Amino acid sequence: MSSVDWSSLPPELIQKISIDLKIYADYIRFRAVCTTWRTSTPTTPTHLPCQLPWLMLPQSRSSSHRRAFFNLADNKCHVLGLPEASHRRRHSGSSHGWLVMLDEYPPIFLVNPLTRAKIDLPPLSTFPYVVGFDVFNVGREYVLQSSDDDSHVNYVSRFYTCGLKEMRDSFVKKIVLSNSPSGGSKFLALAIINKTGDLAYWKDGLNSWGLIEGARSFCEDVIYFNGLFYAADKNGSIAVCDVGGDSPRVEFIRTPGLSDGDMQYLVIANGELLLVTRYLELASDLGQLQIGIGTYETREFRVFKLDLSGSKWERVMSLGDTMLFLGENSSLALVASDFPECRGNRIYFTDDFSELDYSGFPGNHDLGIFNLEDGTIEQLPCYPRTSHSHLRWPPPIWITPNPC
Repeated sequence: MSSVDWSSLPPELIQKISIDLKIYADYIRFRAVCTTWRTSTPTTPTHLPCQLPWLMLPQSRSSSHRRAFFNLADNKCHVLGLPEASHRRRHSGSSHGWLVMLDEYPPIFLVNPLTRAKIDLPPLSTFPYVVGFDVFNVGREYVLQSSDDDSHVNYVSRFYTCGLKEMRDSFVKKIVLSNSPSGGSKFLALAIINKTGDLAYWKDGLNSWGLIEGARSFCEDVIYFNGLFYAADKNGSIAVCDVGGDSPRVEFIRTPGLSDGDMQYLVIANGELLLVTRYLELASDLGQLQIGIGTYETREFRVFKLDLSGSKWERVMSLGDTMLFLGENSSLALVASDFPECRGNRIYFTDDFSELDYSGFPGNHDLGIFNLEDGTIEQLPCYPRTSHSHLRWPPPIWITPNPC
């Protein structure tokens, strides 16, 4: 029997086969088979669904322009040149394969680690409550105004200054995008202002960030769903924000309080809005306690789904084949059976509280895989929970590879 010359397949058939590939790594391997297969398929696939997230690890050296990404699919780290994520910049979220980066100076920008494409957003100096910026006023470069709710302060103390690093590290908690900005697509951005608990938004055509009035304290997490941003407060109530019109509109879903957790996350899974409550505890690490330092770590997660008919949260005891990815990233739900190396009914979580821990205790890069069935926590292969002495900042963050 004569061998088949696979390189002689018709280009239209090759392209049809390539569209059936759903994993980016498989698509790369497919194009590498031969010259014919490579020239018959586009370099950048636009048909791929959301990919399994990579975990971007901290820099091993502050002078390095390279970042390591841990891939759950093959349990390997892949190194990419990414000077845009240098040590003097802080990531403040990831959405649709784009990292949100804050510089020590005012600029805020998006960067795609795979393509190195970059998109500028209005700088920190254009946020609500920021009334001045002077790069020559060293250590007090920003001038901020206290919020209107701070009625106990007098006129003089309503204005205060903030340095570059403090502003970079603590003013913005997280920025979430409505969709991928790839290919010049229009998108919306919503930021959680950590200093005040307010929400700020940006859309195409604006040169500054606008304040969403009436949504203060809905600063636990934000997710974009069906054309609207949903923001959660500490007790699980929801502010539904429409920022697509001439001025933002806000409606509220008041739910019975869920006040016993430490952190809240919003996730869209199977068309439903989920609230995930994270419970922390002070770890009894002997080495840390001997030097007077405590560390927090995750004890458990509880999952709830929103019952809109009664405006209440219902406890979810099993996620089935669904897995969640939580942290500083835009919260994400995927079907585990689409990725043989992963398991359903799990929550893959990263540390997104250490930098913003006001109790005086530093975090410990609290990462792991929570099993919703039995409440156990597994270690991530690249990040044992018991080892912290060599870890650097900022904490790791999930990001979905996006080749577009």
